[in-house]
Amino acid sequence: MADLKYYDVILKPVITEKSMNQMAEKKYTFLVHPEATKPMIKEAVEKMFEGTKVKRVNTLNCDGKKRRRGMVVGKTAKTKKAIVFLTEESKDIEIFEGL
Repeated sequence: MADLKYYDVILKPVITEKSMNQMAEKKYTFLVHPEATKPMIKEAVEKMFEGTKVKRVNTLNCDGKKRRRGMVVGKTAKTKKAIVFLTEESKDIEIFEGL
């Protein structure tokens, strides 16, 4: 497994209607490195965003989709999503403010 630092774990936030509605319940969705584990994701969120306390982390492995260009069939890259649950006394993540 690769030697991942905490700033390499979280790639970008997922901005969808469902993920935006879950923010009221202190659930935040991120695209993460495919080799990242739940403890690594928890540590990365707590270090990158001051004042946050992570209660738990759920992860989803998403396979790549089939894409065609004429007769050639290929696949897109596989991804991994993480849904991070924050505790009640935790601060909100500022990256999602104003969205």
